[in-house]
Amino acid sequence: MTENIDGAAVASVRAFNRAVTTRVGALEDHYLGSTRSLGSSRVLWEVDGDGVDVRDIRERLELDSGYLSRLLRSLEREGLVTVEGSPVDSRVRSVRPTHAGRAERAELDRRSDELAASLLAPLSDGQRRRLVDAMDTVMRLLDAGLVEVEPADAASDDARRCLAAYYDELARRFPDGFDPGQSLHPDTDEFAEPTGRFVLAHLHSRAIGCGAVLFQDDGRAYLKRMWVDESVRGMGVGRRILEALEQAAREHGAASAVLETNATLTEAIAMYRKAGYVEVEPFNDEFYADLWFEKPLG
Repeated sequence: MTENIDGAAVASVRAFNRAVTTRVGALEDHYLGSTRSLGSSRVLWEVDGDGVDVRDIRERLELDSGYLSRLLRSLEREGLVTVEGSPVDSRVRSVRPTHAGRAERAELDRRSDELAASLLAPLSDGQRRRLVDAMDTVMRLLDAGLVEVEPADAASDDARRCLAAYYDELARRFPDGFDPGQSLHPDTDEFAEPTGRFVLAHLHSRAIGCGAVLFQDDGRAYLKRMWVDESVRGMGVGRRILEALEQAAREHGAASAVLETNATLTEAIAMYRKAGYVEVEPFNDEFYADLWFEKPLG
């Protein structure tokens, strides 16, 4: 995949990384004037409230377990956190802030605010808005690159949550509401091999989207139940889910992919058209469908 990336784009990303790490003090041994590095300070900032599962910190920060353990031991020696094992499962550990740890975290917040303000202070109002907007865009695009779309069990907890959110949204958007029982294929058991496939999109271990495909005897693959969480729309997650379902269809020898949708789902319709789907005559009696689409999978 990386061999198709333009060399100038790679050079720009590297230059951006160097500028940011220098400007925010990431290269300093004593981050924000404290006695610890950025890594230790970042872990301390994650330890809030009544405690956090060590696994959650590792997943959020994408840290090697050994490195995270060393950082936590360092924070323990400073008297800022305590790490405790579960009496039920020795593999589960939680980390809690001490009184000194809470005070140090508050000081870290204060100094972090000062650093952020120092980045904005020299700029005009217009430049500040441009910088903040650009930072928001960078964060969303970096998150977009972390989205993983993989096959999943349609009966799993994550799948059920996604489908429930999808049904709730349809009930809000459709003029007469939505009842899954009136829609085709309400039983998720069908979305399992060999008759179909269900996929979930995850970001930072959170399920943010889903989709399903049914492999039909007529050589067509029927796409169903595609949904993306509102908080991540505009990041290309829907396109990634659609591509994953199409690839599953190709793997099963399908000649084309078909789907139907409701006229109120304008964003989805635009995505389907952009992906190469063309409107066709109705091919089923889906109760909530207004439009039917097909795309060759050659």
